[in-house]
Amino acid sequence: MSDEQPKNPLHGITLEALVTELVERRGWDDLAARIDIRCFKVDPSIASTLKFLRRTPWARTKVERLYLADLRRRERGAR
Repeated sequence: MSDEQPKNPLHGITLEALVTELVERRGWDDLAARIDIRCFKVDPSIASTLKFLRRTPWARTKVERLYLADLRRRERGAR
């Protein structure tokens, strides 16, 4: 089963873990500035964000792309 997506960096990472890490690294204000979605701006919470992202594919894609960009940046910094 793990051979199905060996090059997918999101494989095995839950949406909750992804959002939690972004919030810890960037904070709600930075996320709201980068991705214009209400759940980052008005009374933000992990629960409301997860609910919205699970129903809104375009927003989830933007959040995943931001996470991947951060991941690549950290990997380059570690070298």
